[in-house]
Amino acid sequence: MTVRIVVVSHSAKIAEGAVELAAQMAPDVLMVPAGGTSDGRIGTSLEKVMAALDEAAGGDGVVVLADLGSAVMTAESALEFADGPATVLLADAPVVEGLVAAAVAAQGGASVHDVRRAAEAAHGGPKDEHAGTIAADGQRVPDATGDFELINLAGMHARPAAKIAGGLSGMDVMVTVNGVDGASMTGLMTLGAGKGSVLHVEASGPDAERAVEYVGGLVRAGFGEP
Repeated sequence: MTVRIVVVSHSAKIAEGAVELAAQMAPDVLMVPAGGTSDGRIGTSLEKVMAALDEAAGGDGVVVLADLGSAVMTAESALEFADGPATVLLADAPVVEGLVAAAVAAQGGASVHDVRRAAEAAHGGPKDEHAGTIAADGQRVPDATGDFELINLAGMHARPAAKIAGGLSGMDVMVTVNGVDGASMTGLMTLGAGKGSVLHVEASGPDAERAVEYVGGLVRAGFGEP
């Protein structure tokens, strides 16, 4: 995996915990936490962020996520000082859900730009520019659909939701799964879909068929779980 991720937070525990969580879904992605001040207090440190960027260097790009105002400003300052040929991008995304989506995308070999898009898609909300076909009765008709029965014992929990959301976030498509945004890890988890539940997938946009087959492939494989 060649795209790396840096997490900037006011709290070292938040940054480290977010990385620990995302690593469960993307074990091969290098993620570096940069939380708190240099002396262990709540706050941000330009030196810690610069050190994290140095640690994350050497790949095909770095995506940076930051939690709140001054963390964003510190990250932006660090990016100005960053050197080297790799692309370093700041994502406008929630730290936890955005990090998980970005990490899953990076695990799948996505480019640095697609990893950032995956993180930012975690804000939620379908991509309304892909409305699908409008039928004679005025109803929207998706470009592709599919129904898939969950076979893994645990059903739709965090890891499957992350795999679906992370993969879909990098596609040019609007997807709903049982009515919720397929690119939202949180939305998918709220479905409470257990083993035997059927996921109804609707997709519109250039990658519609690819997106439906992607979700179907994950479900048929049980997300790699028992």
